[in-house]
Amino acid sequence: MAISSSLSTANSYIKPRYPRISNAHSVLQTPTIDFSTKKSPPQPPPAPPRLLQSKTNAPVPVSAKNWNFIQKAAAAALDAVERALTGHELKRPLPKTADPRVQLAGNFSPVAEHPVEHNLEVVGKIPESIQGVYVRNGANPLFEPVSGHHLFDGDGMIHAVNFAGGEVSYACRFTETQRLVQERALGRPIFPKAIGELHGHTGIGRLLLFYARGLFKLVDSDQGMGVANAGLVYFNRRLLAMSEDDLPYHIRVTEIGDLETVGRYDFEGRLDSSSTMIAHPKVDPVSGEMFALSYNVIQKPYLKYFWVSRNGLKSEDIEIPVSEPTMMHDFAITENFVIIPDQQVVFKMSEMIHGGSPVVFDGEKVSRFGVLDKYASDASGINWIEVPDCFCFHLWNAWEEIDSNEIVVIGSCMSPADSIFNECDEGLKSFLSEIRLNLKTGKSTRRRILSKSDQVNLEAGMVNRNKLGRKTRFAYLAIADPWPKVSGFAKVDLFTGETKKFIYGDEKYGGEPLFLPRTPDSDSKEDDGYILAFVHNENTWESELQIVNAMTLQLMATVKLPSRVPYGFHGTFISVQDLENQC
Repeated sequence: MAISSSLSTANSYIKPRYPRISNAHSVLQTPTIDFSTKKSPPQPPPAPPRLLQSKTNAPVPVSAKNWNFIQKAAAAALDAVERALTGHELKRPLPKTADPRVQLAGNFSPVAEHPVEHNLEVVGKIPESIQGVYVRNGANPLFEPVSGHHLFDGDGMIHAVNFAGGEVSYACRFTETQRLVQERALGRPIFPKAIGELHGHTGIGRLLLFYARGLFKLVDSDQGMGVANAGLVYFNRRLLAMSEDDLPYHIRVTEIGDLETVGRYDFEGRLDSSSTMIAHPKVDPVSGEMFALSYNVIQKPYLKYFWVSRNGLKSEDIEIPVSEPTMMHDFAITENFVIIPDQQVVFKMSEMIHGGSPVVFDGEKVSRFGVLDKYASDASGINWIEVPDCFCFHLWNAWEEIDSNEIVVIGSCMSPADSIFNECDEGLKSFLSEIRLNLKTGKSTRRRILSKSDQVNLEAGMVNRNKLGRKTRFAYLAIADPWPKVSGFAKVDLFTGETKKFIYGDEKYGGEPLFLPRTPDSDSKEDDGYILAFVHNENTWESELQIVNAMTLQLMATVKLPSRVPYGFHGTFISVQDLENQC
């Protein structure tokens, strides 16, 4: 049975305050590879038989009402330890990257769920080709943080704008993760927050506390601990919500435009329940197959690669040889290869013993990119090419250039590399870059695409997804200025560096621009389509959806939204035909 509920407990949390927080501050040579040899992809092995077929594997909440005497006593004792830990932690100012008064300030603050509201006001005219639903993910904590909190720690919430026959509706719902369901039943946050809380000795203490609660069956982590707040992908008749820390969650869009959580999705039993999937899987627009990574920060194998046929049959996992767990939020595909970044932001749990964060910049490590056949049966053929001093949180596209025997990768190189995780005095810079991996020489080159006069932080965004893995001229990227707000988006010519900007308006800020092709025809002009973006007016405290012609950068229509939409992460568009064929 699908789950969808309206959380009255969140209503008072639209404009949160944090009285508990004190003293806080605001915010090797490689062989030549023949590109021309195209291989037929092998078929993944069939899925193992399932003993039970269920439409949902939604979590059953742990209820304090059913605890026995020993559990109640253990809960009381562990709660006392937690209070002492929190009190100790708050004796000193939290770093800005873990201070909720910084991380959740203004329109980064959470909202309550909003049921479907129809017949929204539209200024201008919505293009007739836009039929379906735009969905965007984001972090939206259900409960007020009691200690450290990073923006990435919040519970996943999806905002949906549905276009059907000239009428527009809006809804937003939490993704009913195992974590959220249990915390809601218990009435408070209880799962450790991966970035905001797990640092230093108090972070070790919180981990031990959580494991102790698990031993007494006060919480259940067997069905995952993730927040499903980052990525969204529509694949094999399912909308999947993802964060790096868990399996994806299957979400269904209802006939009236509402959102339901079906449950964790394990590809018919082929993705182990203790495994994870990266927040940015790639769907090949030609084959319809999906490619993904899975990483583990605690034990080997630290990194695995797999792919899924267009019908949902998952391949065997391929272990990718990396010496330590690495932050790997994104990767890239080409027509024949998968491009895997092994960069300088790594996980070192031992840093917590010394009072630091487990997410650190390793200056002695040399970044490298691995090139592997998309249908390889193991990682023995992977070609690692060094790309010094490079950290790309996102990779926008990659393609093969046969004449030069190179892979071209387009990404935004961030500096300082770990600045979104750890507090630093130097302001964040993001340089849109072209990285060339020469498969004959084993060398790389890198150039900044924008001129010095046009330089601006460009982060969230995309290329035309009908062209993913193929040579593209244009990218549509968020102008992250003033950081971390987004004042508009840029249409960048990746060949010439020419940059055209669309600014949302005075005191208006948004997030990731979504490029929606006007038609599903991959042979149409690359920039023939529309940009969709949620925008918030910080003067009126109202939100809207702007629709912009991607060729001319002219505003076509604005949809007035009945609820504030916080700044968030990534989204996708599901056509009306796909909506009708959902599982």
